[in-house]
Formats: sequence, structure tokens, C-alpha cells
Amino acid sequence: MLSLESARSWYAQADPVHGIEHIERVFRLAERLALAEGADLEVVRAAALLHDALPPAENNGEEAGLAGQSQRQAHQHASASFAAQVLAAEGWPEERIRAVAHCIRSHRFRDHSEQPATLEAQVLFDADKLDAIGAVGAARAIAYAAQHDKPFYAEPSAAFLAHGELQPGEVHSAYHEHIFKLARLKARLYTQTARQMAEERHRVMAAFFARLQEEIRGEA
Repeated sequence: MLSLESARSWYAQADPVHGIEHIERVFRLAERLALAEGADLEVVRAAALLHDALPPAENNGEEAGLAGQSQRQAHQHASASFAAQVLAAEGWPEERIRAVAHCIRSHRFRDHSEQPATLEAQVLFDADKLDAIGAVGAARAIAYAAQHDKPFYAEPSAAFLAHGELQPGEVHSAYHEHIFKLARLKARLYTQTARQMAEERHRVMAAFFARLQEEIRGEA
């Protein structure tokens, strides 16, 4: 039976960004959104537990938990395929497996090839993005930068501020990620409940990164 406990083997325990602690938060957020919005709770719970999952054999070493950049690029497809295997073994009907797989394939911010077309997919997308903003979101952005030997702050170029394009020699710091992705997430949410929850999280995160820039520049 699917549960947070059974999901632990699919995630690296020590990964502060996409490990089991992220899954636990997204699972709780997804439950809350599903109940408020009237989504299929069983589909949402399964999708939340499996949305970043890999087989246990692939969750070892320093690249575990999808920490490697090459894995992150297409993890939604690998996780959807793995989810289908897990749910088939659990005896789920094909139609409901497809519903979960769609949720997982469509949850990634940087992939526009498959948009969340069902309420359940929108709930997972929103829950995952709520965990990427606020105080937790800022902490995860800094942890992700550290995982990849990037700084938590670097001054963004004019081109990056205008178009999100790194210039030669420019590094994608946690501050860059805030500009490129995190600051935009509030506007990308689908459900009314998530949009309401995002207001305070966004305010806290924006204030943190603004203060970070001021202190780095010696302005505060």
C-alpha cells in the first residue's frame, strides 16, 4: 500500500532539495489542496508520493535523489514511468494509472510540452510549486546552488534580468533562480486555494532575496 513510509526507498534521505522531506511537504500540501478543491484524493496522493521517484537502486551515491542536473532535465518522464510500474504492481486500473502519470509528467515548471489538464494534475503542480516559494523555497534554492557548486548570490547581468539568458562567464546563482523561476511561480498556479496560500509565501521570499541583495551590495 502506498504511504509516506513506503515512498522512502524511492528518495535519497540526505538530499535537501528533492529528497523525502520535500515529498512529505508536497504530500501534505497536495492533500490540503485536493480536499479544498474537490480533487480525487487517491490520485493526488499517489502522484505526490511518486512525482520525483526513482527505483531504490538508482537512489545511491552523490547523484541520488535526482540531484544530478542531467537527471533533473527529464525526471518527470522517468518518474511517471516508474509510477506506472509501482501502481500496476499495486493492482491499479490502467485508467487511474494514466491519471497519475499525467500528473507527474505535467508538474515541471521548465517543461511546457504537457500542461496539467486535470484538476488532480493542477493540484500536484500547485503543491510542488508552493514548496518552491516562501522560506522553504529560498532555503531549497540556496541548497540546490550549493549542490551544484554555484553561489547563493551573484550579480545578474542586464541580459539575464531582461530575458533570462546567462552571459559568458555568468553563473546561475540561487538569486538568479529566484529571478528566473521562483518570483514567477505565484502567477503560474492553477487553483484558488494555492493562489491564496502563495501570497504570504511569495511576500516572505521576495523580502528575503531583496534583503540578500542589499546586504551583498553593502546597502543594508
